[in-house]
Amino acid sequence: MTDARRAVRVRVAGRVQRVGFRWFVQRQAEALGLAGSVRNTSDGLVEVIAFGAADQVSRLLDALRQGPPQARVQSVDVEERTAPASSPSDHFEVLP
Repeated sequence: MTDARRAVRVRVAGRVQRVGFRWFVQRQAEALGLAGSVRNTSDGLVEVIAFGAADQVSRLLDALRQGPPQARVQSVDVEERTAPASSPSDHFEVLP
């Protein structure tokens, strides 16, 4: 039996820039064994691309809804993506 894989693109709105949100996401994702990236967008959101075991992705989404103490998350928009059979990379990176 194989683990179900899941891939998501998430856009987080609220007070999520300049509060350590990207590094919070990276730490959470790495602790969960997920691959992907996080970046600030020009419209004030934070975009997260994550893939890995479905239950671990769900745990990351729970963490995104809370955010770090300095953040104020207003909304988390999740778009499901086609999960790759294997992760194209084995790390989670913070993009500019």
